[in-house]
Amino acid sequence: MYTVAALYHFTRFDDPAALQGPLLDLCKSNSIMGTLLLANEGVNGTIAGDRVGIDTVLAHLRALPGCSDLEHKESSATVAPFHRMKVRLKKEIVTMGQPDVDPVARVGNYVDPADWNDLISAPDVAVIDTRNDYEVAIGTFEGAVDPETKSFGEFPAWWEKNKHRFHNKKVAMFCTGGIRCEKSTNYLLGQGVEDVYHLKGGILKYLEEVPQEDSKWDGDCFVFDARVSVGHGLEEGPHILCHACRRPIVPEDRDKPSFEQGVSCHQCIDETTDTDKARFRERQKQMQLAKERGTHHIGGL
Repeated sequence: MYTVAALYHFTRFDDPAALQGPLLDLCKSNSIMGTLLLANEGVNGTIAGDRVGIDTVLAHLRALPGCSDLEHKESSATVAPFHRMKVRLKKEIVTMGQPDVDPVARVGNYVDPADWNDLISAPDVAVIDTRNDYEVAIGTFEGAVDPETKSFGEFPAWWEKNKHRFHNKKVAMFCTGGIRCEKSTNYLLGQGVEDVYHLKGGILKYLEEVPQEDSKWDGDCFVFDARVSVGHGLEEGPHILCHACRRPIVPEDRDKPSFEQGVSCHQCIDETTDTDKARFRERQKQMQLAKERGTHHIGGL
């Protein structure tokens, strides 16, 4: 059984590059796999490994400047969610493309999972899902607005076009683990929206703490690892990943004529050229050969 830790923390790192090497070395020496992003604005990522290794890396992260109160969310996986470890330097730990957005300065009102149902049931509250369209497609909260964005960077433009819909409304936003809402709530406050709320700990914390019989969540939650989706109690969901477009599909989608392992699914078959598909087939062939040799191909998770 693998322990999976999802984490983020906004703080000020003067020299993220100086943190990269020691963090990567520590993860590798403890057999931790996953991805961590470092930027001047903080750290973000998901890692997996055994209990001791995860605790060691979390202790190291909390010892970094301004990270003593870093929080993380845990779940478990029966197979390795990742097969390599990456520590990457980025301009943003979650890309919104708004240089004036600063979650360290202020964010919306945090709402605990236990109080979320009452908030989003109120008639004067509009609920917005800040995730990407393929994530929303497999699960969201009842009555939530789907901006139909393909990336988080599209959210400000969507808001500008749709803000009239939320006049005189309180705005409650949510995302997978909470990080996108740190930025989106700061953005809305900067746009003059007074009553802004977000789900503390994100969907993952809600699914962990709120009993299914009391839940207003419908479907599964997409996660960025080999589990693909989780449900209530953070149990692994039924979804698998199309390795061509990286979108979630259910097992029965593999029976559709549009599905070819590693090449296409019903969502992406018309989005790629014949040349693309030929390249994907070659990649799939190399992955299969690596599997037969008992090694892991770099194209896999």
